[in-house]
Amino acid sequence: AGVPPAIDLVLGATAGCLACFLTNPLEVVKTRLQLQGELQPPGTYPRPYRGVLRAAVAVCRADGLRGLQKGLAAGLLYQGLMNGVRFYCYSHAEDAGWTGYPGGTVAAGAVAGAVGAIVGSPAYLVKTHLQAQTLSAMAVGHQHNHESISSAFRSIYQQHGVVGLWRGVTGAVPRVAVGSAVQLATFASAKDWVCERQWFRKGSWAAVLAGGMVSGVAVAVTMTPFDVISTRLYNQPVDADGTGKLYRGFLDCILQISSKEGLLGLYKGIGAVYLRLGPHTVLSLFFWDKLRNM
Repeated sequence: AGVPPAIDLVLGATAGCLACFLTNPLEVVKTRLQLQGELQPPGTYPRPYRGVLRAAVAVCRADGLRGLQKGLAAGLLYQGLMNGVRFYCYSHAEDAGWTGYPGGTVAAGAVAGAVGAIVGSPAYLVKTHLQAQTLSAMAVGHQHNHESISSAFRSIYQQHGVVGLWRGVTGAVPRVAVGSAVQLATFASAKDWVCERQWFRKGSWAAVLAGGMVSGVAVAVTMTPFDVISTRLYNQPVDADGTGKLYRGFLDCILQISSKEGLLGLYKGIGAVYLRLGPHTVLSLFFWDKLRNM
C-alpha cells in the first residue's frame, strides 16, 4: 500500500528475477515434458523424460548440471520485463481503485498479465528455444540450435524481422492473463482469509507464504493447458515467411493436441508446472510483498 507504480515496476521485476533464478531448473524440465511426444498418440513414442525427478536426472546426464539452468539469461530477461510491467499495471489499477470493485482484482490481474506477456514475449520465445536444445538422442520437439541468447535474437530477427520476435504471442497472452488473474486474485484473498481467521498475524511472512501456496495450486490447475499451448507455439518450426509448420494458431493448437494426444495432452508436465509455479508464485509474491513493505 502506498507504493508508487514506478517503484512497483522495479520491485516486481526484482521479485520475478529472484524467483526465476531459483526455479529455472524446473522450467527446463517442464519444457522438455511438454514437448515430449508432440502430436503423437500416447504410448507410441519414446519417453526419455519420465516424471519430474527422472527428467531432471536425464537433463543432467545429457547436458551436465549446467543443463538445468539452460535459458536462464532469457528467463531472467522475460521475468524482469513481464513481471515489472505486470506489477506496474496492477499497481496503477490499485491506485485507481479498480481492484475494490467486484471482480476488479481478477480483471486487473488479467489485463496486467496480458500487457506483461506482450512485452516479454520475445524473451520467452528465446528461452523456450534454448531450454529445448539438447543432444539428438534426448531431443524432444524442434531443435533450433542457437549458440547463445544474443545469437538467438539475432537469428530470429534476421530471418523473420521484428514480427518474428513476437511469434507465439497469441499463446502467451491468454496464458499469462489467466495465470496472473488467478495468481493475484487468489493470493490477495487467501492472505486476507488466513489473517481474518487469526491463523497468522496480518503482514507476517507466514501469511504471505500461506497466500502464495494456495495461489500456486490454483495457478497450476488453470494455467497448465495454456502453458502447454504456449510452449508448442513458441518452439514449433516455421516456414521462410514465419508461418508455423505444425500449428496455425492458438485454436488450431488446442484442436490438434486434443485430437492426437487426447485431452490429457493439454496437461502434460503438470507436476513440473506446479513444482515450478508453486515455489515461483510463493517466492515472487513473497519478495514483491516484502519489498513493498520495505
